[in-house]
Amino acid sequence: MYISLITCFSLGLSGIMGYVRVKGVIANPFRRDLKVEVEFIADTGAIYTVIPKHIADELSLEVTGKRRFKIASGEVVEYPVTEAYIVIEGRGVTSLVVIGTEKAPPLLGVTTLELLGLQVDPITGKLKPLELMIL
Repeated sequence: MYISLITCFSLGLSGIMGYVRVKGVIANPFRRDLKVEVEFIADTGAIYTVIPKHIADELSLEVTGKRRFKIASGEVVEYPVTEAYIVIEGRGVTSLVVIGTEKAPPLLGVTTLELLGLQVDPITGKLKPLELMIL
């Protein structure tokens, strides 16, 4: 049975195996002294970055809206979104993030990865620089 990571964060499942784990920092984009170190799961199947609610609260991140997501079961769920400053491997960027449940594992989505100029190398299971293009 297929279970997407969006289902995992909505259900608060942990112990996800087979994904690249990356250490990073999440900070308030307006007060970067408010920050926390986390271990993200870098998931190329996830569009958005997800953080647990308690981290959003700790960093005083302001909810900027809500988005609807379809999860693997077909159910549509709504989650608040915010902006956060994300630092991975010395590269930092402000990105839209989804505020998940209290037990949501921090997920590093492909949009944030691309903004950082990084991608997952499927052979090594590590991050590598992304060839950036302006077309």
